[in-house]
Amino acid sequence: MAGEKCLEILETLVCHTVKDVKNKEAVIPVVKSAVGSKQDGYEDFLAELISDACSKIMPTQRTFNVDHVRTCKILGSGVLSSTCLQGMVFKRNVESDITCVKDAKIAVFSCPFDIGTTETKGTVLIKTAEELKNFSVDEEKLIENSVKALADLGVTCVVSGGKVGDMMLHFANKFNIMVVRLMSKWDLRRLCRSINATALPNMVPPTAEEIGSCSLVQLEEVGDTTVVSFRQEREESAMSTIIIRGSTDNIMDDIERAIDDGVNSVKVLTRDQRCLPGAAATEIELAKQLMTFGEQTPGMEQYAIKKFAEAFEVFPKILAENTGLKANEVLANMYNAHQDKVSGMNAGINLEADNCEMMDVVDRQIFDIFLTKHWGIKFAVNAACTVLVVDQIIMAKQAGGPKPRKGQADPDDE
Repeated sequence: MAGEKCLEILETLVCHTVKDVKNKEAVIPVVKSAVGSKQDGYEDFLAELISDACSKIMPTQRTFNVDHVRTCKILGSGVLSSTCLQGMVFKRNVESDITCVKDAKIAVFSCPFDIGTTETKGTVLIKTAEELKNFSVDEEKLIENSVKALADLGVTCVVSGGKVGDMMLHFANKFNIMVVRLMSKWDLRRLCRSINATALPNMVPPTAEEIGSCSLVQLEEVGDTTVVSFRQEREESAMSTIIIRGSTDNIMDDIERAIDDGVNSVKVLTRDQRCLPGAAATEIELAKQLMTFGEQTPGMEQYAIKKFAEAFEVFPKILAENTGLKANEVLANMYNAHQDKVSGMNAGINLEADNCEMMDVVDRQIFDIFLTKHWGIKFAVNAACTVLVVDQIIMAKQAGGPKPRKGQADPDDE
């Protein structure tokens, strides 16, 4: 009963709606709230970075996929040096002498970029020196023809999922083809999605539909780390990458988790654009209205409803304790502020103040996502109800072996 009433009240507390999810400025306030809980001080910078990365890949006809926003951690510099680019970045070196290609046509192979071998062991019988000379020449011609076939199709970059043969690399340099090696099959799939290419399992010339395109493929040096970047300059790209900089690995890991929270917030926004007041304003308003509902409910249910309402007080208490404020004083001030039915609904804790000040969270643009709280309350109520309906407890037996016989000493005591 209390859970259903709580979700009804939650519908009435909506204070803001994001009209256009593709608009970066409209998404930033919502992302900032999600990121600020993990990275206080960097929330403005990271919210803009995340919103920029998401807006570049926001699809018009299909659903938003969080896997399309990638991160690349590079040690050095500071967090504020982190950047976002449209495309993908890999911490690898190129195999060939060519290090930069503009308007690249890319062939992707999931197999090694080398001459094919037979499945069984083969033996070649060479009787004369002339035959030996011709054998090596024929092999070179075969490799040269296969690389030349790629060059004739206009391919300027090859991405391989396996080893790169020395002879193939030699002829790739001869025909000015850039060669990049990616060992991860997942990276290979994401790259294919980014450049709109098809990964070929065999060393055969690709068709026009299987060749991918990229605005710029180049070898770059970020700090002391060499990276290969695939940049796209078209309006809507399939992938975007946030390059995370930091002085230690722990800092970069924390930033990566914050970015993950921000990207998932954007995904939720694509499903439901409604927002609730942040800074514990929603929880206190729920507690206040549920207390009133409990007092009006006859019978024993009112005690359960009041306790349910009291549980929401833990949110402002934790916020106050984390900030160094007195929890009871903050709680009293919030209840007092929420007595005003017009503007009190949006009163939240001002964590930047030295004392227990309240603020209008809508004016400060501090929002929480509606769906997050809706499903959080729903799951918490279901979990509590599941625990309460358990009517049988399995008692664990006492550990140990058989009991010693009476009149005989225990051998372990000797």
